[in-house]
This record gives sequence, structure tokens and C-alpha cells, in this order.
Amino acid sequence: MEDEEIEKTVFAYLKKKGFWQTERTLQNEQSRASSASQSEGGISRPEKGPQQHHDGYSKLRSWAYGSLDLYKHELLRVLYPVFIHCFMDLVAEGYMQEARTFFQTFREDHEMLHLRDLQKLEGILCPSHLEEMELARSLRQSKVVIKLCEYSCNLLLQYLQKTQSFSMLGVINEHINFEVSSGQPVSISDDSDVVALVGNNQDMAKQINQKEVRWGLLEDSIEERLEKTLSDSEKVEGENKEIDLDDIKKRSADGGRQGSSSKKLKKDKVVGTVGKCARSETSIISLAPRVKAELALPTMPTEVEQSILEDLRNRVQLSSLALPSVSFYTFINTHNGLNCASISHDGSLVAGGFSDSSLKIWNMSKLGQPAKAGSMQGENEYPHNETFIGHDEGKRSYTLFQGHSGPVYSSSFSPTGDFLLSSSSDSTIRLWSTKLNSNLVCYKGHNYPVWDVQFGPFGHYFVSASHDRTARIWSMDRIQPLRIMAGHLSDVDCVQWHANCNYIATGSSDKTVRLWDVQSGESVRIFIGHRSMVMSLAMSPDGRYMASGDEDGMIMMWDLSTGRCVSPLIGHNSCVWTLAFSCEGTLLASGSADCTVKLWDVTSSNKASKMDENKGSSGSKLRLLKALPTKSTPVYTLRFSRRNLLFAAGALSKSC
Repeated sequence: MEDEEIEKTVFAYLKKKGFWQTERTLQNEQSRASSASQSEGGISRPEKGPQQHHDGYSKLRSWAYGSLDLYKHELLRVLYPVFIHCFMDLVAEGYMQEARTFFQTFREDHEMLHLRDLQKLEGILCPSHLEEMELARSLRQSKVVIKLCEYSCNLLLQYLQKTQSFSMLGVINEHINFEVSSGQPVSISDDSDVVALVGNNQDMAKQINQKEVRWGLLEDSIEERLEKTLSDSEKVEGENKEIDLDDIKKRSADGGRQGSSSKKLKKDKVVGTVGKCARSETSIISLAPRVKAELALPTMPTEVEQSILEDLRNRVQLSSLALPSVSFYTFINTHNGLNCASISHDGSLVAGGFSDSSLKIWNMSKLGQPAKAGSMQGENEYPHNETFIGHDEGKRSYTLFQGHSGPVYSSSFSPTGDFLLSSSSDSTIRLWSTKLNSNLVCYKGHNYPVWDVQFGPFGHYFVSASHDRTARIWSMDRIQPLRIMAGHLSDVDCVQWHANCNYIATGSSDKTVRLWDVQSGESVRIFIGHRSMVMSLAMSPDGRYMASGDEDGMIMMWDLSTGRCVSPLIGHNSCVWTLAFSCEGTLLASGSADCTVKLWDVTSSNKASKMDENKGSSGSKLRLLKALPTKSTPVYTLRFSRRNLLFAAGALSKSC
């Protein structure tokens, strides 16, 4: 009955638009199919095999990309829904191998704008998954509304008429509704379809945001203790120098003056570097109440503390006038298989998660000399380099970790670099040892793909985000989660720890960010303002602010104490996949699918927040300092080292 209604609708539409030839062709095809079915004693429909879908979509794609520029951007909108419904139709009809081939052949066209949806649909392995997966079920049960001008719509129908693309016409009629407007094509960036928080729970958000948040830093944090140790050692060193200076003066007045002046100069350099850091941290900490960690934090080995102390001695102070050096790691020959990348705290290890279920780690000390990126050097004004990471199986320069049974979507190094976490579409999280090069634990708790996993600031604890709409807190020594945080209305796409380990932030496809209390597992803040799914999060080192990036390229800076947006950061034109604050919190780095790294001055965030409290306004916008284009490489991850060197990574792409 449904097929008859669809056919009637198609004929009525063609008759209304005056496409008599197409109507007659369809009638003849229908009569031939009817006569064939009668001769066989049964009822059948025109064959819609896998080759018809593949050829029909391929021709439609070529035609759309070859259209006039004035109408191309409208016609290209049709391709994505046709692509996913062709794929799901093939799956529903049992053509699994053909569906997988079709998906892999054309997915690259849509990765820039629909990467997360493609990653979800990639997990469809049998017809039953179409009913079990919420995204697939909702897509098949509802129609997509696409806005076209009248001329674009006529061009599309004329193409389908001339080429007799009945398989594509069937998909379009069944799954797409066209909203046709007269006049010129609609704007490329149409924001009229923005959907607010589901349920419009603004009042609930306001009520939750009244809860107290202990956003201050930890009492006696590791860096603070090490800075005290450093200053104490410098005092002792200074006293020893004075004694030595008296001895030297007795032996040689001239030599003593030279020796003391050189030692004083050397000491001033050390104090100038670390002392500024200590003073800036102290001034920030004094603004916030001290808090005690609710989690039992692990003890850090002495050698690790010594390493951190050395990093603090050599930390570079960044500002709007002193931008960071950038080291960019580019994956080559990944054949669109790289889903995620992560970098250890010192930049010595780089990990990549792939669609073939593998996890690979490169040790940068074992690679050759970094290759310079000519296009970047011509446009930037400070030191940086680009290292190319090969992916050729014949020349293995990496350590291969295998254990997952589905695409790997996220990875995270522990603070010391001894361990690596990975999450996958197989619903599991795995813990790997970078020393033993083996899998230690497989954590099972989520029922659907795990999109993100992040180690806590001190290791041992980690948090995961999943398609099942929950985030979960784990510890390395237990196979079951310690906390389950439920409340989002759609996928939890990204997670981030607060600096004091008492809170966790989650970004979701429901276009909101939530802040959760680790101890109670309850939501204490809901941040509303994004117009698309939230893809990335970052916490400021002082614990007061949070940055979030979404699929449309918008970055928002939030004040955790009030739950209000301090200022939007507008500059990217595609998904913001990664965010990172510098160690002193003066700069924010953002990486995007638009193949750029952008540096933002966020020192005025405190001032803007105060203006927001006093005047009810968000103050002046935080400013963009520098845009760094890559060599056709979307930016997957960013990390500031403890010395304030900025590391970045991504896979070379032809799309940029």
C-alpha cells in the first residue's frame, strides 16, 4: 500500500511540473514490471540491485560537482542524504559487502561536515543494526528537508528525467522533502534550522547553575610544591655563591668580580623564567578558594617529579607578544583510515587510531630529521617545523597494538607516558603499556561505541564518553566504572577533566556542555549556546574557565562559576576538533578541519567575566592572534608541553 501511494505521489509531482516524458517512461516501466510479474504468477517491483545504487549515485555526484557555481552548493546538499540512504538500503536488502564498498568509495566527500555521523554509520554490520542504532532508525523514519531555489530543483528533476535514474529518484522521493523558493539560491550558510536544547529546559539549566562549584586549584599541587623546592634550592645556591665569592675575593679581586657577575647573570635567567611562573600562578590561585581532591590521587615517582622540575625551569612564558613554537606531526599514506591522534606530554610519543581496529605508536626520537613544511614557513613568523609520519606497511617505523574489533576513535597518554588508553566502536576501552608494548586491561561497561577517553591530570583515573549518552569514570585497577554520569539527550562526544580532578566536563550532540561533580556524579552546570554538536573541550590551568568547540567552527569561552559565556571566538569555518590552553592560561590554541591552527589571546577573559557580572554584558570579544595554515592537513589534536611548546598532529588530506 505504501508503494502505491509513493508511485501516485511521484506521478502527481511529475504531472504538476510538466515532465510528461518522465511520466510516460515511468508508466511504461511500471506496465512492463507488472506484465513480467503476472507471467510469473506473482507481484514484483523494478529491480533495485547494488549496482544500480552505485552507478546512480556516482553519476549524480559527477553531475552535481559539474553544475554551475551559482547552483552547485544547493545541488551538493542532496548528495549526503542520498549517500547514507543508498548505503542503508543496501544493508537492509542484505548486500553487506556491496554496502561496505559503496560506503568506503564515497565517504570522503562527506567527512568534512559529517564525520561523526559517518563514524556511527560505519558500525552498521548487519540489517538488524538499522533498528538497534538510534541514528539509523531516526534517519529511516523521517525525511530530510532541503531548501532549493526553483531553478535548482528543476535542474535536478531534468537530470533525473534525461538519465532515467529511477533508483536515485526513488531514494529522493522516499527520504527527501524539497522546500522550493522562488528567486536566487539560498545562502550557503543558512542558520534558520538551528535547534535549541531539546525540551527547552532553560529553567532547569538556570536552577542547576545555581549550585556551588569549587573551581579552585588543589591544595599543595605538584607544580606548586616543585616551585617551592626550586626557590628553596636557589636560596641555598645563592648562600653558597656568597661564601664562594668571599673566598674568591681574597684570592683575586678582579677574578672574583668576573666570576660573581657571570654567576649572577646565570641565576637571574633561571629566576626570571621560573619566578615569573610562580608569581603568576600564585596571583591566579589567590582568586579562588582552595579545594581538596575528592579522589585519592596517586603518588608520583621521584624521577617524574625531577623531570617536571626541569620542565618548569625551562618553561617559556607566552603572551600576545610571545607566541609558542609549534611542532606539527603529519600522518601520510593513511588512506582516510586515521580516526584520532594523541601526543604524550613531552611530545616524544605520537599515537594514531585507525579504522582497521589498529593502534600505532611512533617514537619521535627514532624518526629521521623533521622535514620542513615550506607552505607554513612562508606564512608564519616564529619557529616551527612539520614532521611527516609514514604509514607504509613495508617500512614499519611504529609499534603496532592490536586488540580492538572495531575502528579506534580516541586515545590518551598517561601523564608519565607509560600507559595509553584507547576507545573503539566495539564498546570497549583498552589500557596499553608503552614500556611492555602489550595490552594490560580491557574495560567493558558501555553498550555502544566509545567516542572519547581521557586520562586524569595525575593519571590512574580516566573518563570515557559514549554513544549511549553517558560518561563514565574509571580507575586503572578496576574493570567496572566508578561513576556513571547520565543526563545528556544525545551522544556524549568529548570529555575533559578539571584541573583539580573534582569535576568533569562533557560535550554532546545535544549541543550542550555539562559539568559533573566526580564525588556525587551529578550535573552541576549546563552550558547552553552552541548551535551544533560539541566536538572539543579544554580547561584553563587556573580552573576558572572552559573552552568548547563545535561542528560549525564556533568556540565559546565559559566562566565555570556563573555558567555564562564570556565570549565567542569566531574564526574557523569547519569543525573544531581540538582545543588546548597554554600552561599559564594566557593563550588558547584551536585546531580545525579547515586545516588551520589558530592562537587566541584569552588574557581578557577575566575582565570580560567581571563586566558580565557587573553590567550583564559579555564584554569585548577575545581576539585572534595568529592563524597558522597547515599543508592540507586537518588538525586532529593539540597539546602544550610543560615547557609551553605546542604540539599538533593530523592526517594529510586532499580535501583542504
